[in-house]
This record gives sequence, C-alpha cells and structure tokens, in this order.
Amino acid sequence: MQAVRERASIEEIVGEHVTLKSAGVGSMKGLCPFHDERSPSFHVRPQVGLWHCFGCGEGGDVISFLQKIDGLGFAEAVEYLAGRIGLTLRYEEGGAPRPGEDGSRRQRLLEAHRVAATYFAEQLLTPAGAAGRAFLAERGFDRTAAEQFGVGYAPQGWDSLLRHLRGRGFTEPEIIESGLMSQGSRGVYDRFRGRLVWPIREVTGDTVGFGARRLFEDDPGPKYLNTPETALYHKAQVLYGIDLAKREIAKAKQIVVVEGYTDVMAAHLSGVPTAVATCGTAFGPEHARIVRRLVGTSGTGAGVQLSSGASVGGEIIFLFDGDAAGQKAAMRAFGEDQAFSAQTFVAVEPHGMDPCELRQAKGPDAVGALVASRQPLFEFVIRTALTSYDLGTAEGRVNALRAAAPVVAGIRDTALRPEYGRMLAGWLGMDVESVQRAVTSAGRAAAAAARGDVSGRGDGAAHPEGVTRGAGGPRPSRSESPGQHGGALRGADHDPVARVERTALEVVLQLPQLVPVEVDALAADACGVPAYRAVHEAVLAAGGLVEARRLVASTGSSQAWVDAVREAASAPVEPLVTELAVAPLPEDRPDALAQYVRSIALKLVDVGLTRQVADAKGRLQRMDADADPTAYHEAFAMLIDLEGRRRRLRTDG
Repeated sequence: MQAVRERASIEEIVGEHVTLKSAGVGSMKGLCPFHDERSPSFHVRPQVGLWHCFGCGEGGDVISFLQKIDGLGFAEAVEYLAGRIGLTLRYEEGGAPRPGEDGSRRQRLLEAHRVAATYFAEQLLTPAGAAGRAFLAERGFDRTAAEQFGVGYAPQGWDSLLRHLRGRGFTEPEIIESGLMSQGSRGVYDRFRGRLVWPIREVTGDTVGFGARRLFEDDPGPKYLNTPETALYHKAQVLYGIDLAKREIAKAKQIVVVEGYTDVMAAHLSGVPTAVATCGTAFGPEHARIVRRLVGTSGTGAGVQLSSGASVGGEIIFLFDGDAAGQKAAMRAFGEDQAFSAQTFVAVEPHGMDPCELRQAKGPDAVGALVASRQPLFEFVIRTALTSYDLGTAEGRVNALRAAAPVVAGIRDTALRPEYGRMLAGWLGMDVESVQRAVTSAGRAAAAAARGDVSGRGDGAAHPEGVTRGAGGPRPSRSESPGQHGGALRGADHDPVARVERTALEVVLQLPQLVPVEVDALAADACGVPAYRAVHEAVLAAGGLVEARRLVASTGSSQAWVDAVREAASAPVEPLVTELAVAPLPEDRPDALAQYVRSIALKLVDVGLTRQVADAKGRLQRMDADADPTAYHEAFAMLIDLEGRRRRLRTDG
C-alpha cells in the first residue's frame, strides 16, 4: 500500500481531473472538483503525496482522491494505481482482488476488451457498417456522438472478431473467457454479429463488456444482447455511461438513471451529463451502492423535502417511459429507494417518450425540462396507487386509501411518514386523522405479516408491486463524518497565538529538516488549541523531529514523515494533519525558506516559554516563602531560568 502511494504521481493523477498551477515552493493549486468555486482553494503538495481543499474541507492521499473522484472502493483504487505504475500487488490470504482471478489474468481480459472496442469502432466506419450508421442517424446521432460514446459495429461474419483477436496474440482460452465468443457444436464463434455495439465500461474507464442492438430482420436473436456474466462483467454491478458521467455526478451530487444506451447518449447530448443506465437488468442493490458512493450521500432518509425544488444532499432521479412498463419500473425502484440516503425522484414523460425520442421530437431542451419536472419518488408511488380509483365516490376514496396506506406505512423515514400521510389526506379529500389511522393499521398489518402472523393483516389491503412490506425496521444510524477542523478552527485562528501554533505545525510537517532543534524540547502541551495539541501529540508519537529528519534524509521527501504522523493521529485528527501538510506557506522563495521556518518554529518555542513563565509566576504567588523556603527558592530559580531562556531565544532569533 505504501509503495503504491509513494510511486503513484499524485500531481499526475489529480492533474487529469484538475488544472493545477504552481502555488509556491512545492505546492500546486486549482479549482476543486468536488464543489463549485471561482477562486482555487484545492491544493496538492507532491512532496508529501497529499491534497486538501480549503473550501470544502475534503482531503487525503492519491488513493482517497481516486476513491472520491471515480467512486472506487479502496481495493479498486489501489489495484488501479498498481496497474498504472506497473506494480505487482501481493495479497494477504483471502484478499485477492477478484474472486478466482489474479491481476495478470484480469489485465489480459481487459486488454482483449480494449482491442475489441477499437475494432468495433473501426468497423462502424466501413461500408459494412452502413446499417449501424443509419440507425444512429435516424435517432439524431452523428459520427462525433458515436465516437464520444465509443459506439461500434460488429460485422455479420461468424469469426471476424475471433480472427482479429487471434491476430493480436490472444489465446483461445482467453478469448472464450472474455465472453466475446459463444460456443456451439462446431466450435467458437463471435457472440455479436451484425449488431450496433456499445462498450460498457467500469468507472475507471476500462471496458468490461458490450451491449449490442439487432439491426437486421433476419437476425433471430433478441433485440438487445449483452455480454454474459464473466470474471469482468457482472450486470448487477455495472452502469452504462458511468465512466463519462462520474465527474459530473461527483460535482453536481446528482445522478439520472435512464433505461437504455441511446437514452444515455440523448441525455448527455441534451445537457444532462449525469445520466447512466442499467445493462439488461433492473436497478438493484449493487447499483444502489455504486450510486451512493458516487453521489457521496450520507444520512438516513431517502428524501428530506417534499417539493421538487433544490435538494439537500445528493439527488437520484429515475427517468422512466410514460407507459405502463415505465410506471412499473418506478414502482420497483421504490423497493430499492430506501437503501439510498439521498433524495430520490422520478420524472415520467406523459406521452410515453423516452429521452431519445423526446430529444428528436422536441429538441434537447425538452430532456432537461423533463429532468427538472421530477417529483419525489414517494409522491409518485402514492399517486400511482390512486390512479386506479374513482376519487369522486366514497367507495373509490375508501378503496384508494386501502391501497395507498401501505405505501405510506412502508416509508422508513419516521419524519417523512406523517407528512406524506397528511399529503395523502389532501389528495383523497379525507380528514387527516382517518388517513393516519389507516396508515398505522397498515403498518401493523405489514409487521404482523412479516412475522408470519396472517391473522394480523387487519383490513387486508394489498401492497402494490415493489413496495417494501415492512413499514418500519431499524433505520440506519446517521453517519456523521468527523468535524472539519478547518471550519472549526477559523475562529481560533484569528488569535495570534493560534496562528503561530498552526503555522509552526505546517513547517514541522512539510519542512522538518529545516526546523531548529529547540522545537524537539517542546512538551506535549506546547500547543494551547486542543486540535493543534492533538496534532503535536501525533508528531511526538511518530518519533518527533529526530525521526522526521531521518525519514527525509533516507527518502528525499517529507511523504514518509507525514504518513507516519497521519498513522499516529486519531481518526478525527488525521484530516487536520493532511490539511496542515498541504497548506501553502506564506514564504515561497527557496533562498528564504530556512530563515522563515526557523523564525516560525522559534515563535512556537517562545509561546511555549511564555506560557511556562506565566505558570511559574502564578505558582510563586500562591507559595508561602516562610513556610517552605526551599520549595519557594526552587520555584524562583525555575522562573529565572525560563525567563533567561526566553530572553536568549529572542536575542538569538
């Protein structure tokens, strides 16, 4: 792990996402990719291998940057970096990167997919690819759009890709394992033939599979054909377009889920760059985890406001067709919705058009307007449950209540449930108390049914398809991230002494080889601000300046030293260590750095001595010289010594 951090160039990795400019000696800065800003507050310090944004408070090393920017898990980020720098990872027992596969095998399969994607894209431009180009043109996609999304064409021959891969040095077992081939009684043949092909990529940009659309009437296969389950491709874990949408998703804290490849293309080309689609399967729990990681959600409820205005936190927006199938998909999503911590919305085109058709019929602005017209998923599900009943009659209203009450009872967020109960009362034209009683009764019936107590179903109301049966269940506890020390310390840093403590810790972390030896003598309580005291304690626990100088001398940078301090710090303090290690120093002239560091460090020593002098004077004032002259004279001698040391420090400094 440490080797990956040290060998991966953080300025190169970050530089692929952020335009970095010099910000003084050893520091670079740019606009933060994780929040909107006009003035750059995102800093990278290559010597220590860390980054920190002084605007939003995010920070970490090269691994955490990839995790946040690409939505990767820790192991995935490490594997990606290791592959990029050519480092072979050794896994502890039970810690293989993927079940049943090693790194070299995975790389061969990824390379086969990369070669196949390039081959398909080239074939689209040939005379044989005319049918594919016509399909795209009929839907408003030109050559530039095809190139942007990597769309290609699989020739009609039985072994076109097979021969191409063999010619590129791939073995038959590798070709079969990739999922790009099928096997019959006569041997191996191309899985995709005479079809328009979309590459399906992981969040890292690696192609792991393909989706193919039938073009010719004599093709007996299904309309859409995807890669089968392989070591690389798991349909429940991939989202088409995630590689193109990931940065905008992280920035906008929004993801738009559509139903097809052309819908993703249409959405992106219509100014909705956060669109993705599932690949041959319904949106499920694995997709939910990917979305949650990318949007960066936290908290408990799936929705925290009832209007369709600006959201609090991230947004997940489902765009479904307006037909019955689209409404059914939205109802299914309700079952998954409560796994989300962000607000979840639905937008349904009333005339049954998908985003691709809508873009063609009414222009790209209509797609953006559809997204803007979203409504909370809970509201959509409840209203959908009411559409089958005549609310103009008493019988219709009662039956509608019986159908909708379990939906409201199924909302796990206890703060939202009564609010939707009140809204349901308004839609039905019934009194709130009656509706709330029905909701409570439906919740009890659902709980009894979940326990197997069929006699407890009460009114016997059926749950709409996809609605969670349990009304309650334990709500996940709110995950509160450690407080951002930068924000918490802004007030303290107006204090001159606090500013000295902060700046001294910055130089101790960034330039320990220039810090004078006097700082080594500082006690653990040298810093008065609790957060800075905790950092100083971590510095001492990591070995102090003696260890810092040794690490810098042996490695040539401060990275190993800062890593040691971060490891010694407690979890809430570690982000502050990162912030201080990345903070730009006021002095950026190389020839003046040594004097600057010395003056800052000695100011901290002076502050510490001043605090000790004040304590010594207070102790003397509380002592009785006549009662214990020996102790008094010892305390007085200590005061004289401290004042002498402070005087010499100020004279020499």
